[in-house]
Amino acid sequence: MKQFDYTITEEVGIHARPASLLVKEAGLYESNITLIRDGKSVDVKRLIALMALGVKYGEKVTFLIEGADEDIAAAQLEMFCTKNL
Repeated sequence: MKQFDYTITEEVGIHARPASLLVKEAGLYESNITLIRDGKSVDVKRLIALMALGVKYGEKVTFLIEGADEDIAAAQLEMFCTKNL
């Protein structure tokens, strides 16, 4: 299992557009990808669940990646977050 923390720098947080981009990116990987905020966790591949989490600007989230391609998925998702979230 791989894990990394990320602080949201997108001014609007993870709303519809960033959430859909994140779901699309997560869908490229076989691994299970979970986002955790304040003790609540969601499957990153589920758009409505991700948006319902209500992640705001400046909040710290944790990504958990587990599966056959977890190494590449974690590296690519961290890079994605830096560019898009």
